[in-house]
Amino acid sequence: MTEPSSTDQAAQTPEEEPTTPPHFEEHLSTTSHRTRIAGETLDYTATAGRFLLTEEEGKKKASFFFVAYSRDGVDDPSERPIVFAFNGGPGSASVWLHLGLLGPKRVLLDDEGNQPTPPGRLVDNSASILDVADLVFIDPVSTGFTRAIPGKEESSFHHFSKDIEAVGEFIHLYLSRFGRWASPKYLIGESYGTTRSAGLAGHLLTRYGMYLNGVMLISSVLNFQTIAIDSKTHGFHRGNDLPYVLYLPAYAAAAWYHEKLGEDLQALALTEVLAQAEKFAAGDYMEALWMGDRLSDDDRSSIAEMVAETIGVSAEFVERSDLRVEKFQFLKELLRSDGYTVGRLDSRYKGVDRYLTGSMLENDPSMDAITGAYAAMFNDYVRRDLSYESDLPYEVLNPKVFPAWNYEDFQNAYVDVSETLRSTMTRNPHMRLFVASGYFDMATPYFATDYTLHHLGLREESRVTERRYEAGHMMYVHTPSRNQLRADLVSFLSD
Repeated sequence: MTEPSSTDQAAQTPEEEPTTPPHFEEHLSTTSHRTRIAGETLDYTATAGRFLLTEEEGKKKASFFFVAYSRDGVDDPSERPIVFAFNGGPGSASVWLHLGLLGPKRVLLDDEGNQPTPPGRLVDNSASILDVADLVFIDPVSTGFTRAIPGKEESSFHHFSKDIEAVGEFIHLYLSRFGRWASPKYLIGESYGTTRSAGLAGHLLTRYGMYLNGVMLISSVLNFQTIAIDSKTHGFHRGNDLPYVLYLPAYAAAAWYHEKLGEDLQALALTEVLAQAEKFAAGDYMEALWMGDRLSDDDRSSIAEMVAETIGVSAEFVERSDLRVEKFQFLKELLRSDGYTVGRLDSRYKGVDRYLTGSMLENDPSMDAITGAYAAMFNDYVRRDLSYESDLPYEVLNPKVFPAWNYEDFQNAYVDVSETLRSTMTRNPHMRLFVASGYFDMATPYFATDYTLHHLGLREESRVTERRYEAGHMMYVHTPSRNQLRADLVSFLSD
């Protein structure tokens, strides 16, 4: 590995008052690197910097931080796909996709996804897709080092459509300044980043005439009705039985992983367990929920027994839950007798709460298992390797953003961008879709994603590629899943 050579270049901006903080001026730091991916030595250039988004009259709106990687020795940029990547939250920086899956460096975890003793370690990422595509990691406003300009209301960016417009404006600016309009263009988003991706694909087409070649969704949620959580009770919304059905196979996956199923089920392969769970969820279980109070006592007891057998809890617990086992209740209940909870983002992880009573987790053990290493390693990497300096805290997951996120575009309705995605793909017949899901994901369960995809109304199913992995929301923390996901993404980008 060669030492990076660093050159800083400040973009030309109008003169500012001397007191203007430097992070509200444009700046780029460019460094050169070498790595090996898929057995090939690769030289590349990294650019860490910030662009200013401005009103048409020149008034500043936001300072957007990004990190970009481009392969050296490419004479014609139109031959190289360019991928714009971001995470979700809302309120999350792009560090997870950046240092977990796509970038040339990754945070070192063990094969199952557990972090080492703090502060952690960064290693070359043999699963990076930099060998086949250039990469741009975007941190939306209030995440990473991206900030609204002082005097500009920060909360105005914490808004479904305003967020899409700001990220779209950044992408337009990047393509123009780096001369990449002729390149094949892709988006990749994770979690709420998939919601953003679907909306953004439509916005880029209508606002800039930008026709994307593809969109890649990691742990997808396009229709919030499938995962609806009540902000007050944290349970599923009363009257919406869809999440109970769509979460059931994920519950079964967690029970199988922690060996809480009966002997016959436990002896089966995970995919066989899930095939049975899916059939039951979409059949007898859905019919029972639809029956409501018309369900006889005998049928209710029978269904409770079947649910309990499928997801590894007691029939008594299922009956007390009115046959409707809510997500957080399940995460607290599955290993309660063993003294543990299980993770929301990835149910393979176990946690310990102070009290075994109650129905809410104190913390998500799957998030706690990786956050420290990602935060420490990015803060070191961006300064040491990428030569980007800032005294701002790098907001890995800004806790102020999610509770205040504005969904006024969907008043009295669930957030749903599936129709935007369908319309965009209909208008752009060359745009393809890749969707990755983890079996152990309790935030955006794979069966809910499958339901949404099969209700898109697309007539050409060949344009949609769906893949599943034996891990959770961030399936790339699991080494076998990361390697398979890289292969699947490379295949998608190469088609």
